[in-house]
Amino acid sequence: MANSKQAPDLTAGSAPLTMRPTLAGMDHMISAGHYLATQAGMQVLQAGGNAIDAGVAAGIALGVVQSDIVNFGGVAPCLVYHAESRKVWSISGLGYWPRAARLETFLQRHAGTIPAGILRTVIPAAPDAWITALERFGTMGFGDVAAGAIRLARDGFVMYPLMAEVIADNADNYRRWASSAAVYLPGGRPPPAGAIFRQADLAASLQYMVDEEGAHASAGRLAGLAAARRAFYQGDIAARIVDYHKAEGGLMTHEDLRDFAVEVDAALATDFRGTQVHSCGFWCQGPSLLQMLNILETCDLKSLGHNSAAYVHLLTEAIKLAFADREVHYADPRHTAVPQQALLSKGYARERLALIDPRRAGPDMPPAGRLPTARDIHVREAGDGDTARTDPRLDTSYVAVVDRHGNAFSATPSDGSYNTPVIPGTGICPSARGSQSWAEAGHPCAIGPGRRPRLTPNPSLAIRPGEYVMPFGTPGGDVQCQAMLQTFLNIEVFGMELQQAIEAPRFASFSFPSSFEPHTTQPGRLMIEDLIAHEVGDALAGMGHAVKWWRDRNWRAGAMCAVRHDLATGIRWGGADPRRPAYAAGW
Repeated sequence: MANSKQAPDLTAGSAPLTMRPTLAGMDHMISAGHYLATQAGMQVLQAGGNAIDAGVAAGIALGVVQSDIVNFGGVAPCLVYHAESRKVWSISGLGYWPRAARLETFLQRHAGTIPAGILRTVIPAAPDAWITALERFGTMGFGDVAAGAIRLARDGFVMYPLMAEVIADNADNYRRWASSAAVYLPGGRPPPAGAIFRQADLAASLQYMVDEEGAHASAGRLAGLAAARRAFYQGDIAARIVDYHKAEGGLMTHEDLRDFAVEVDAALATDFRGTQVHSCGFWCQGPSLLQMLNILETCDLKSLGHNSAAYVHLLTEAIKLAFADREVHYADPRHTAVPQQALLSKGYARERLALIDPRRAGPDMPPAGRLPTARDIHVREAGDGDTARTDPRLDTSYVAVVDRHGNAFSATPSDGSYNTPVIPGTGICPSARGSQSWAEAGHPCAIGPGRRPRLTPNPSLAIRPGEYVMPFGTPGGDVQCQAMLQTFLNIEVFGMELQQAIEAPRFASFSFPSSFEPHTTQPGRLMIEDLIAHEVGDALAGMGHAVKWWRDRNWRAGAMCAVRHDLATGIRWGGADPRRPAYAAGW
């Protein structure tokens, strides 16, 4: 590892020092949401695995060392850059509602809400996403990449402050289910920071999949991976999931699990001043980042000044416009007609840009574009005591990798354990991502059999031909695309190094319906980290924004991770966000 060159100047004065150096490696680089996951991925890279092998290893490990916010049975959308073909692929990593799911059930029995617990369960997608990534793009077996996660679950790891805080804050939620309390409240209490935290059932579940793979190893790597998949979706793990759902009034069946498969498609992309930025499809919020970049592409952003009032205002208004389209037009394309080409067109972006008044905040919830799927937005306004309006749900992490061949991997695994029960004997919470559907007739993301929720986790990957390849992403719910936008522009427009771009102060709008049940909004709310001058906040308030402040670099502003492969020099640069326990490592 090595420190990077001296950071460039910004618009005036010297660039601020970073809390950590930008790391550099000649062979490979990884950055992930927890340092132990980074280490698990590094071990695979050092053993000869490629970026996909290492990314899957880190992703599975995140489901152990961040199992409060990431679950092995959750979601795991991925992007893969295949260096030889120079193509970028999307792996959906998102489950859909079971066959028995009916919107009427939630309208009539639950008053149009999606209650916490087992009824939020959609089909677990992460195991199939990880295995599909290995099959299509990897070189190793499931046991090779899961070894680090199994050790961490079986032998334990040292509980760290943020996870301890999340579990303690949600202790009453964990107590709702005995199986969850047994894991997350050992001895009846939340584990304190510094305690050894073990997850024996989760280790056993992962080991069972490895053992089933080993029983078919003589037939080759792909046969072994198929056996590991069957162990989860048709074997003992599936049986435990289905039995629990039957006993507790859930919807999951053997057929739902057996017939599930993630999708592998060409990634979406837009061109921002010669850089192609890639995203997964409209079943997630990822394309809204592409829309934001399209709206801002023709603007002279640098002349506004980094994090000036004019700059923050312009980005905030672009974010609001993109999220208005997200609310109205984004949905599972298999079940809803999504005007994909129109939403990502440059002409449409110019129309949206024309709606922004450079001196005044626009409507709190601006109208979506009048495209064929336009409809009215029904807003549930949050009360004064509802902190969730500015508190992105802690249910996501991220991993970026570039290997010695130039392949790149970008994944955003997710799903928390505090709003749905652990399946007894497995250590796994099947995905509660149904919380990102709507119990609302006529909504494009309404509950229905086989329909996918509109997912917040969305990895990204930027390529500037001949210059660099950069996987990047973050946790943070509705903050994700906003943090990714700011970090990307810090690099692309203001010339910041990776770590400097990640650590730079951020802001986030909440002036739109939350992606999470109950989908409330806080009109005009703009959160700003107080490392940005208060004079900027005062000016924004004068423009009509409802400004509130986050203290210092705040975990609620996301936890960006990125790896940048310089194609001219071959150097792999890595950065990770000090706002959470994210770390990069390279060689």
